[in-house]
Amino acid sequence: MKNILVGYDGSLTAQRAFLFALELARCSGGHVRVVSVLQITGGGADTAALMMADVGAQRLGDLMAELKQLAPDADKLIDLEMIPGNPGDVLLRQVKQYAIDHIVIGHTERGALARWLLGSVSTDVFAHTRIPVTVVP
Repeated sequence: MKNILVGYDGSLTAQRAFLFALELARCSGGHVRVVSVLQITGGGADTAALMMADVGAQRLGDLMAELKQLAPDADKLIDLEMIPGNPGDVLLRQVKQYAIDHIVIGHTERGALARWLLGSVSTDVFAHTRIPVTVVP
């Protein structure tokens, strides 16, 4: 596992997923690509561009500080990007773009109605990828 992808939203399950991915990278001599998805609910590409311009650099700095607090050596083993879009779609595009060979994602248990209305990132990823996926509760 040389190229590990982890979706990160700051939740406790995402933090656990990040730490798990980091340990995999340490054990295998790999690298972790951390992607934080900025979900845009309306407005399209123009809204996404404005939001990224407004929060992009500051948010990336805050995210790196948060990750370094979880693991002080994080900056040596990861690259971090914030991307607008649907989390499942963004993660799946990353697999192709960066030759990802393992995905680690956190999973928060939601009720059936919430899953039906909002979907599940882990379900999207499982259904559309052929590489190993680890779901961390």
